[in-house]
Amino acid sequence: MKFCENLKNELTNKNSMFIMISDTIKRVGYFIKKDYEEERIMKKLLSLAMAGMLAFSVAACGNSETPAASDSNAAAESPDAAATDGAAASDDAAAGSAEGGVLKIGGIGPTTGGAAVYGLAVMNAANLAVEEINAAGGINGMQVEFQFEDDEHDAEKSVNAYNTLKDWGMQMLMGTVTSTHCTAVVAKSAEDNMFQLTPSGSAVESIAQPNAFRVCFSDPNQGAASAQYIGENKIATKVAVIYDSSDVYSSGIYETFAAEAANQGLEIVAAEAFTADSKTDFSVQLQKANEAGAELVFLPIYYTEASIILKQASTMNFDPIFFGCDGLDGILAVEEFDTALAEGVMLLTPFAADADDEATKKFVTTYQEKFGDIPNQFAADAYDAIYIIKAAAEKAGITADMSASDMCEAMKTAMTEITVDGLTGTGITWSADGEPSKDPKAVVIADGAYTAM
Repeated sequence: MKFCENLKNELTNKNSMFIMISDTIKRVGYFIKKDYEEERIMKKLLSLAMAGMLAFSVAACGNSETPAASDSNAAAESPDAAATDGAAASDDAAAGSAEGGVLKIGGIGPTTGGAAVYGLAVMNAANLAVEEINAAGGINGMQVEFQFEDDEHDAEKSVNAYNTLKDWGMQMLMGTVTSTHCTAVVAKSAEDNMFQLTPSGSAVESIAQPNAFRVCFSDPNQGAASAQYIGENKIATKVAVIYDSSDVYSSGIYETFAAEAANQGLEIVAAEAFTADSKTDFSVQLQKANEAGAELVFLPIYYTEASIILKQASTMNFDPIFFGCDGLDGILAVEEFDTALAEGVMLLTPFAADADDEATKKFVTTYQEKFGDIPNQFAADAYDAIYIIKAAAEKAGITADMSASDMCEAMKTAMTEITVDGLTGTGITWSADGEPSKDPKAVVIADGAYTAM
């Protein structure tokens, strides 16, 4: 122990010597500090001196652990290494900025829950479009980053998803997927003056703000167009309607359908409502439609409820024509649903996967190869949405250094100045209220697939 104490005293004296050496090196360094290489040499000398002192002190007390000395040496060198890595990262960031930077586009929709078919289709197709655009050079030289958040088909979670995307740095929003949730989010995006383009939120309220536009038809458009198609093609005269009075999408379509039906010589013999709390048993609504002699049942609802209605109608031996809107697109993907029950179901939609134009064939082939499924109308809406953002951003001269609000102001003007040929329509234009101008298409389910009429 006494020997160790003596060594400690000696080391104290040696430590003073090292301090003197260190001070001398620092003084010399003062005169040559502008020379980067010589400064690095002096740092190295100092670190070696300190490491040597540490190694000697450890060995003096009988605990010779050479790795500790090596670790100290490495630690002394790590700041220089980190600085080098940081400089490289900065160089990379600067290079990216010089090349145009990054445009962050967010997306919101249900990838889990009862409407997951819609959200997954939107997410997949949007990612496909982003990949294509980036491979072709991006938007105004900007590479696109796309992040999609699951809202589980819940309005409150849609708002939470929006806030998550804001924290991520979102500059534009492609979403949300469904109407009620889009209506909730647009109130927030309007406050932020964030540009929002919904692929499929069809309620009037979904774009009831100057920052919001849509790709799909509005509910009034779908309702009136459905009545016109049924009347002009003389599909039926006596019509029953089963709709969700608690849903803005469903009730909005019903109202405009009913208004136009009289102009088309259609008689609504039954109009039966249900709500979100009572959407598992439709026997009463179907019975009333049957008793009223309905030749056609109009279903302005989503595919999950429609699949239940088709099952129960079959059980009742009630076999009218069933006619729906874009909400029925997805019924063939319902789990444990006998798709044979959907044979002959008709719906208005802006997209038919079996169309023979080159753009549709390319999209369907690529989508199927990548995701193992035939794309539905929601996928087509989302694919078009990303390319619409590209067209408007290029028209507006959007750059990565613009604020989201400035981007929005420029995009609002540009959207009214562009014309887009997409999967869901050709020569599509937009009015200042966010509504697109395009014609719907009618499809029928035949042999387990959507077929253009």
